[in-house]
Amino acid sequence: MNVKRLGKSDLEITSVGFGAWAIGGSGYEWGWGAQDDADSIAAIHEALDAGANWIDTAAVYGLGRSEEVVARALHGVRRRPYVFTKCGMIWDENRQVGNRLKADSIRRECEASLRRLRVDCIDLYQIHWPKPAEDIEEGWAMMAALQREGKVRWIGVSNFDVDQLRQAQAIAPVTSLQPPYSLVRRQVEEEILPFCFHHHIGVIAYSPMASGLLTGAMTRERVAALPPDDWRRRSPDYQEPLLSRNLRLVRLLEAIGRQRGRSPAEVVVAWVLRHPAVTGAIVGARRPGQFEGVAGAAEFRLSNREVAEIEAFFRLEARRAGAGSHPVVDSAPIAGGQAAAAR
Repeated sequence: MNVKRLGKSDLEITSVGFGAWAIGGSGYEWGWGAQDDADSIAAIHEALDAGANWIDTAAVYGLGRSEEVVARALHGVRRRPYVFTKCGMIWDENRQVGNRLKADSIRRECEASLRRLRVDCIDLYQIHWPKPAEDIEEGWAMMAALQREGKVRWIGVSNFDVDQLRQAQAIAPVTSLQPPYSLVRRQVEEEILPFCFHHHIGVIAYSPMASGLLTGAMTRERVAALPPDDWRRRSPDYQEPLLSRNLRLVRLLEAIGRQRGRSPAEVVVAWVLRHPAVTGAIVGARRPGQFEGVAGAAEFRLSNREVAEIEAFFRLEARRAGAGSHPVVDSAPIAGGQAAAAR
């Protein structure tokens, strides 16, 4: 795969990397239902074999389980990928998740992630959410301290807006931002992506396939059959009126892909990667065969005509909904809403 430098770091990352949220499984508010660890490990190996050179996880995914599975998958791997993880979301003895950015909490989280990942240094350590907002500066100062101490190589953020990026930059350089970005989540295009591009902040797009909804594998029947402990049942993208719109979008992606010998997932991820501010996109997988079906997006380029077809679709949908001429009906704001909070 092609590689790009992540912001001002020395990390040269492939266009797509492995996303380890879903392999955290169930047992907490933002779980994906039951998950087999053997499938997870095989999926990670498939991603590495396909050429991906980074894995993105977080302490909160499966309440530590995702990081532990990543460590197991990488045991004995000769060409180790970069490992990125996140902090700022903690849980109690009842497995209830909350946000915390106090310095002492972030230090404890870092030490715990180092143990679970079985590494001496984390390649990219990220604040997961800018919550509580009043503690952003304290939390980011501790991130910079961990970097100076050699516990983490580079530090980044996730789900920050432009003002919060500026706030962090005043304390220490922000290597990267991880925002939601997909055909159904385009709020970052107006201000955030241009800001990152101008300030040389790397961008790692998460949920480019809308958590599986835009892959072509999701049908109305499959959505209805999602297990009760799969957070997607609560997502507005998986409910009406957005569900019908999104499934119509998938039919367009399938048609475009058919003409080029590509899957809908490859089409939608390629669309995300075409933005000049985007360094890489996270591709999640839960079992072998899933990542392999998307990896080709790294080298796939949509034509201007195909991009225009997609934009025309959203203009038509806006007219259908009586929502004016904006090309996209977004499902949730970047800093709120169930779809955003899930990540």
